[in-house]
Amino acid sequence: MTITDKTDRTQTDALTFELELRHAPEKVWRALTDPVLLSEWLLPAFNLKLEAGANFTLQTQAFPGWDGKVNCQFVEIEAARKLSYTWRAMEIDTVVTFTLTPTASGTHLTLVQAGFKADQKQAFGGARYGWNMMGTKLLELLERIA
Repeated sequence: MTITDKTDRTQTDALTFELELRHAPEKVWRALTDPVLLSEWLLPAFNLKLEAGANFTLQTQAFPGWDGKVNCQFVEIEAARKLSYTWRAMEIDTVVTFTLTPTASGTHLTLVQAGFKADQKQAFGGARYGWNMMGTKLLELLERIA
């Protein structure tokens, strides 16, 4: 299982990662949508109701200049195939999309976070670092759960 940063070097508005997973799409879907599992690899999720248009919050520790909250809203939900939601925190107003494609050995997972502005290079770099770290945690979680 691997995580690969597929973001084009000239790209400044969207990050793209691909993960080759040896787990069925349904198991990966659970890791992307179950609040208990989300807290183990991404962030604790509050008021998560899996419905298009539903709002929820991801919460981490606050630090100076940020309350630790990511305000989200589901944009698109196709069970075990596609999950898309807004990601709003501080000056960031982006959309995160997970696309699950079944493979002979498990699932090909594509993650895209799009909508960064040209003047958000620091946020773009922070998100790139964060998704690499969280992607690794997702890989570890998938190995541990049934």
